[in-house]
Amino acid sequence: MSETEEQFLLRTRVNAALQEFAQQETDRLLAIDADLMPVAEQLAVAVASGKRLRAAFCYWGWRAAGQPDSDALVRAATAMELVHAAAVIHDDLIDESPMRHGMPSSHVALRAAFTGRARPHAGGRALALLTGDLLMSWAAQLFLNCGLPAAYLSRARELWAVMTRELIAGECLEVLRTGSRPDTSRSLQVIRYKTAKYTVEHPLRIGGAMAGAPDKLLKAFTSYGLPLGEAFQLRDDLLGLFGDPERTGKSNLDDVRGNRPTVLFAETWSAATPAERRELRGLLGRRGLDGEGLLRVQAITQRTGALDRVEEMIAHRVQAATAVLASADVPAEAAEALSRMVASAASRRY
Repeated sequence: MSETEEQFLLRTRVNAALQEFAQQETDRLLAIDADLMPVAEQLAVAVASGKRLRAAFCYWGWRAAGQPDSDALVRAATAMELVHAAAVIHDDLIDESPMRHGMPSSHVALRAAFTGRARPHAGGRALALLTGDLLMSWAAQLFLNCGLPAAYLSRARELWAVMTRELIAGECLEVLRTGSRPDTSRSLQVIRYKTAKYTVEHPLRIGGAMAGAPDKLLKAFTSYGLPLGEAFQLRDDLLGLFGDPERTGKSNLDDVRGNRPTVLFAETWSAATPAERRELRGLLGRRGLDGEGLLRVQAITQRTGALDRVEEMIAHRVQAATAVLASADVPAEAAEALSRMVASAASRRY
């Protein structure tokens, strides 16, 4: 689905707010010591691009509660993108993903700061961890200093704490369940907390809470946001295995080599024959897996019908989110924007 002028303008405003804030904070970092330049460069990469979905959901949570457009609110919404940037760096570090958006991941790029010295891999990982931590700190800083009245921000204080707690809980659950027996319900729990909540539900609720949204509307945001957020990550898992790396910016081997607890692998396992399960045991988690092994995993996934079942899960969740939106009492402009965002989040192609 092509981007509307309205979506483009909002994304442009978010990008401008991000760049202004990041430049200001990076200058302050470099004023401490020029040796911090490698970190500053990765901070710039982390905020350079993106769909800005999380900021958009926060913005439209505010507008859906009847509040007018506001530059201060855009800055508050932009803080959601810094949470995401931090999560991306930590996620790539945990998963040992070498690429992100077609470029070296932060922990890989930061190895260059240790050229000619011992243990560059460990140094790169350490700096990436700290870079991600700083981005999370930036998020809270930008949110608190966005320019909205303190009374508005206080309405979202607890929601911000819940968002960060649940995001980290989801990451921890993924780590704990990596390599364990595949199970669809447990994998769905991981994606709900690791991605769905902080991508859609929490940004919507934070925007709505700051705007003084009634409890009924906040509950509608949850009923809309959770299925849509899950659809977003389910689509991401499909793209991770079957997507074009030139478009996704990531290798199709990442999830297989990491033996990630995805719903796609759980559904594949549940319908696999005993022989296919033996084969999967030898393929999933193999660090040196090559293209031939990847093709075999893809073939088993398709043969078992797992690909089609996950597509059905996505469709069901999209329908659920759309139905909630149709019955929600929100201004027409916000309803139209949130309807378009259903397609933006869940309809990405291979």
